Amino acid sequence: QVQLVESGGGLVQPGGSLRLSCAASGSIGSIDVMGWYRQGPGKQREWVANITPGGRSNYADSVKGRFTISRDNSKDTVYLQMNSLKPEDTAVYYCNALIMIGVVSQRYWGLGTQVTVSS
Repeated sequence: QVQLVESGGGLVQPGGSLRLSCAASGSIGSIDVMGWYRQGPGKQREWVANITPGGRSNYADSVKGRFTISRDNSKDTVYLQMNSLKPEDTAVYYCNALIMIGVVSQRYWGLGTQVTVSS
């Protein structure tokens, strides 16, 4: 079974930075696209960023210029560097990965890590 575990969340003041990590473990074949989603209080889950195995990345307009997604394929880990954080960035951040196991492709989700931006 595949498991994704996020870490690095916490409380930070506006303008501060956090670096989230998500490590995949278990019966992993090949990891394709990895990404981050978030869900703020009373809001629907929204896409934040994703990245291909080759390092091609995309971002939601709300985080462009402030967040940077990266990955270390040797560690089966994806990161999200968050700078210039705003209160509206407060949310539970979820890691997502599309993983090939044999001939089967399946999308997996982590359980989330809380990010709170507040003074």
